[in-house]
Amino acid sequence: MPEQSNDYRVVVFGAGGVGKSSLVLRFVRGTFRESYIPTIEDTYRQVISCNKQVCTLQITDTTGSHQFPAMQRLSISKGHAFILVYAITSRATLEELRPIYDEIVEIKGDMDGIPIMLVGNKCDELNREVPVQEGAEISKRWNCAFLETSAKTNHNVKELFQELLQLEKRRTVSLQLETKKSKSQKRKEKLKGKCLLM
Repeated sequence: MPEQSNDYRVVVFGAGGVGKSSLVLRFVRGTFRESYIPTIEDTYRQVISCNKQVCTLQITDTTGSHQFPAMQRLSISKGHAFILVYAITSRATLEELRPIYDEIVEIKGDMDGIPIMLVGNKCDELNREVPVQEGAEISKRWNCAFLETSAKTNHNVKELFQELLQLEKRRTVSLQLETKKSKSQKRKEKLKGKCLLM
């Protein structure tokens, strides 16, 4: 039985046509639509169980265009975790993620513990422009997790969101440990230099 409820705001970024909406809809509704309909911004909620806890993912599917920089900055500032999506069939879509990643770093500051997934989507397609190794190398440079997916075939879609949630859980656990440690250190500092009579 799940013990407690947690909300996580996940923001999905990427160029137009890389499959951001398709990934989100495949995860939330289990559907895939063949036609491309540009998104300005949509938010979906999905309740999942992870490590005996109920987690509500609030997933924000952002626009693929750069026409709304204020919306992008707001999404970053409110987001807890980020999915950066490119199409393996287009190197340009991977290159478009760099300024978004840089903006996340600028707004969030210390990137330790900010869950980010770099996602190469459309891995079911044959005309690959971005090798798997290249995506993996960039994810190491950016200190984030990496996965290739296919919204069309449902390959690694559930795993993508589970891994992102695991990254968030690890951050929460490490923050709790640091807090407990600092409280015990404070107690020691308080008692330091004082005499106790028994």
